[in-house]
Amino acid sequence: MNLLAFDTSTDTLFIAVQHGQGVWQYQGPGGAQASASLIPTVRNLMQQAGLSFDTLDAIVFGRGPGSFTGLRTACAVAQGLAFGARGGQGVPVLPVDTLLAVAEEARLQHGCTQVMAVLDARMDEVYHAHCEWHEAEGQWTADAEFGLSAPQSVLVPAGWTVAGNARAAYGERLAPAALHVHALPTATAMLRLAPALLAAGEGIAASDALPRYIRDKVAKTTAERDALRAAQATPTP
Repeated sequence: MNLLAFDTSTDTLFIAVQHGQGVWQYQGPGGAQASASLIPTVRNLMQQAGLSFDTLDAIVFGRGPGSFTGLRTACAVAQGLAFGARGGQGVPVLPVDTLLAVAEEARLQHGCTQVMAVLDARMDEVYHAHCEWHEAEGQWTADAEFGLSAPQSVLVPAGWTVAGNARAAYGERLAPAALHVHALPTATAMLRLAPALLAAGEGIAASDALPRYIRDKVAKTTAERDALRAAQATPTP
């Protein structure tokens, strides 16, 4: 297959291009720098791989959970590139859950098959999901609803491995009795997940691509802050 994949959900930008059996990949600074470097780097990798946007079968992107700004960037770029491909006829996009990509990267790097995938959600919280690899089917199953909680509230089944990037931030507060491995939602992990997801009908029109938010709101509105201050200033009877 001919695929372009990228993830901007963390502080690391991942991009990969697959042309047949060949894979070209990039890893670099993400966060605020991702929006400026993503498209030029995509074009460079596509050129190295000998691909044009008209020859892609799908565009794969990390839909979240993760950085709000990063998810919006990935979604917007995926939509724009997909709409313009094939002379404006467009190509499908494939949204991939970042926690599933974390589990897949942990499987490749460390052989993990029962994974509590965890990503730092900042604000003293982590995103988390149980992900289990089924060798016979060659695919993962994961929680339908991903969790968001304080690190000390994450419950890990006995024998499962915690994989992600949250251990460095929270230390022993995060599942101190479990085995931990570092893993991020890489673009190459998304490429490995893509064939099964596309075969299952997960490819969608670019217009339907949306980020997966777990935390709906990061800050209170002005009206909410004013109401809170007013309530705090009101004397208790």
